[in-house]
Amino acid sequence: MKTENLGQNCLYRCIGTNLVLLLILLTSCRTAPPILPVNLAAPGWTTRQGQAVWRPKKEGPEIAGELLVATRPDGASFVQFTKTPLPFVVAQTTSNSWQIHIVLNNKTYSGNGTPPARLLWLHLPRCLSGSPPPKFWQWQLLGDDSWRLSNQRTGEFLEGYLSP
Repeated sequence: MKTENLGQNCLYRCIGTNLVLLLILLTSCRTAPPILPVNLAAPGWTTRQGQAVWRPKKEGPEIAGELLVATRPDGASFVQFTKTPLPFVVAQTTSNSWQIHIVLNNKTYSGNGTPPARLLWLHLPRCLSGSPPPKFWQWQLLGDDSWRLSNQRTGEFLEGYLSP
C-alpha cells in the first residue's frame, strides 16, 4: 500500500511540475501584439516630410528616399522611409511597445518597452525631439533642418532633412 501511494505521489508531482512548466512557457514566450495601423489625419499627430540618405552598413550602398516622421504628444511615433514606389521601412512606437517592418526582407519585429538600440528608425523621432540617441549612436544637427544619426561601430547612418 505504501509503494502504491509513493507511486501515485510521484505521478501527481510529475504531472504538476509539467503543467507548471507548460503554463510558464505559454505565458512568458509571448510576442508583443501587433500595433494597430495609424491614422495620421487623426487629431494629435504632427507630421513632417523630407528627404534622407540611409546607409545600412559600413560597406553598403547609400539609399536616397522620402522620409515621413509623425509624432504624438503621448510618445507614439510613425516613421516611413520610401524609395518610390516601395516603402523600405515602416516603424511605429506607442508609449510601451514598438514594431518595425522591413519591406525588402518581408520581416516584422516587435516588442514591449524600449526599442533595441540597433533599430535607428525607432529612435529617430526621439532624437528629433531633443532626446539623446541610444548608446553607440551619434546625433548631429547640421543646420537648415538637416540632421545625421550615425553609428561609428556599424557604419550605419541616416542623414536628411524634414520640413518644419
